[in-house]
Amino acid sequence: MSKKNFKVSARIDESNPNHHIWNNNGTWYIHFIVHKEDNTAERLRKSLKTHDVEEAREKRDKILARLMKD
Repeated sequence: MSKKNFKVSARIDESNPNHHIWNNNGTWYIHFIVHKEDNTAERLRKSLKTHDVEEAREKRDKILARLMKD
């Protein structure tokens, strides 16, 4: 899926440092929604492959920044 074919929906809640991440049995995951050109939406979830919440937050920030660019 190229960047031009979707729009990321990611609401940032400044009061929640763990927005868009959750801990599943010790491993942190990211989740967000993409809206596609065909007017459908897909919820994406991906392992951040870490047990450390600080590292998970850093990875989340990099992923969302890259996806929301342009």
